[in-house]
Amino acid sequence: MKAQIDAMAQHLDQLAVQAAEVDRRRGEAKAPLFATPLFHCKGKLLTPCVNEAQGLLAVMRRDHQQGVLTDARATHICETLLAQITALQRELATQPLRKQEQARRGPRRQSIGELYQDLAKHQDWERRLADKLRDANASVEMASSPAVRQQYQKQVLALEQRLARCTKARERIETTITYREKR
Repeated sequence: MKAQIDAMAQHLDQLAVQAAEVDRRRGEAKAPLFATPLFHCKGKLLTPCVNEAQGLLAVMRRDHQQGVLTDARATHICETLLAQITALQRELATQPLRKQEQARRGPRRQSIGELYQDLAKHQDWERRLADKLRDANASVEMASSPAVRQQYQKQVLALEQRLARCTKARERIETTITYREKR
């Protein structure tokens, strides 16, 4: 029994590494990934589900060490763990397919809250770029030689282009927010 528990623990450790990588790449799902009877944590990430399975295995290991693990309880825990591990493996195995599906459907639609966060970031970037542009223009005026002046003018041009792109992105976000709020 100890060998089977150790093998399951090792397998769950591997799943934990894979789940953490997928969670980092994908982020939180919109709804729980698995049915409540399978995972009680209602996880929108894979890592909490792996942690729940590891916790169940720890209970089984503890009961086995204390000599209180009955055959019926061991069978129940093993069946539950098997179902959980199978579900986790299936979810991890379908990631490439989900990625292809996502690419065909296009980017995920941002929530209104995420759009407002993006808007705030772009407004901040726009303000900072405008400040840098003002400083760069002042440097052009105070340049001591034509070569230095030309270098500052290149910086001014680059900052103007960045500011224009930032402004355009901010306006696009504002338009999206306005459109979504009207619907």
